[in-house]
Amino acid sequence: MKVNREVKIGLLTVATVFLFIWGLNFLKGRDIFTRQVSFYAVYEDVSGLIESNPVSLNGVIIGQVNRIRFMPDGSGRILVENIIDSRIEIPQNSISVLTASSLTGTREIIIQMGDSQQYISDGDTLSARSQPSLQDEVSQFVAPVKERTEALFNQVDSVMAVFQAIFSEETRTNIAHSFESIEQTLANLEATTEKLDTSIDKETDRISNIIANAESISQNLKNNNELLSNAIENFSNISDSVASANLKQTLLSAENNMHELGLILEKINKGEGTMGLLMNDEQLYHNLESTSRQLEVLLEDIQKNPGDYIRISVFGR
Repeated sequence: MKVNREVKIGLLTVATVFLFIWGLNFLKGRDIFTRQVSFYAVYEDVSGLIESNPVSLNGVIIGQVNRIRFMPDGSGRILVENIIDSRIEIPQNSISVLTASSLTGTREIIIQMGDSQQYISDGDTLSARSQPSLQDEVSQFVAPVKERTEALFNQVDSVMAVFQAIFSEETRTNIAHSFESIEQTLANLEATTEKLDTSIDKETDRISNIIANAESISQNLKNNNELLSNAIENFSNISDSVASANLKQTLLSAENNMHELGLILEKINKGEGTMGLLMNDEQLYHNLESTSRQLEVLLEDIQKNPGDYIRISVFGR
């Protein structure tokens, strides 16, 4: 059977259109002979991501980015549609990770597999996450260093301010005067030490004499031990003699003494004699009390300011 020219032109046209569509999809990374499923992911920013960028799993490209558009809710977030080979089973709890920009500025989608037993179907939405860019990672690393550096510079400024305050002209003058005062104090201390050594040398002979006298007294007591024993024995005898005296006579004497004491107390009550005046004259009592108070004040002042009343020389000067 002979095929006419119009049929040939029609078949050629269909083949050309088919090859054009297949080539266009091939260039876009689509395989029209393989069944594919699509899934979605929502991101805040997709800078550097373009349609036809690869979608990979464990380093193997399994699909590509199909469409990028804004979410219809007006939030400004980006909805990314991805298509992958339907033969690849992706768990529903997997994560669609938008990688950081490469050195050439391109980005891709990486699927992090989950552990769910249920798999995604056409039109499902996966959880989305974006990897920080190299610039963000560098910024995160540099930010603490920058803060520490600024704090260090602030501390250096404080230290420099302290050094400037310490090494100012006035401070150097004060330090020089302080060293001069310390030097003068050490000189005075040295002179005082020399005087003290001299005084101790002068008093050494006197101290030696005192010790010698103490030894002499101790030796005399030791040599006269027998005489001291006899004296103690004689005193004991005298005490025994007094104890054995006439008790009656002693009581009579005591009675007479009590009678005389009664007469004295009677005179005191009548205001006779000096003691009587002291006991019965109120004015005299107040004068004595005033004198006692003034004497007490004087003693307190002497205790507080002994230098005003008593001058003591330690080394005989």
